[in-house]
Amino acid sequence: MTSVVIAQCSFCSKPNTEVETLVGGPGVFICEGCVQLCVTVIEGKPADAPLIAPWEHDLPLEQVLSNLSPVAAATAQVQQNLAAWVGKARSLGGTWAQIGQALGMTRQSAWERFSGEA
Repeated sequence: MTSVVIAQCSFCSKPNTEVETLVGGPGVFICEGCVQLCVTVIEGKPADAPLIAPWEHDLPLEQVLSNLSPVAAATAQVQQNLAAWVGKARSLGGTWAQIGQALGMTRQSAWERFSGEA
């Protein structure tokens, strides 16, 4: 295993230094342990199970509150990854207009959010 933290699992927050495999997607990562948990859940799911957003389940307040910090951490990780991708686009010659278009925002909004000069 590598000793440099590059990323962490978007689900369990374990860094790449604590897992064997960390699969990257667009701005998110998942470790082999969370993949296995997903496989177990999917294999055990009844075919007619309704699709319900996690926050729509009937949960006690304590459980809802305990989910806020991990969700905020995942959000921060995605924002950091987005900024890194924008930086990569800029280093390859991407214009603020191109970046804004890719993000569905104006050139000015992209510059204000990501330039570090706003």
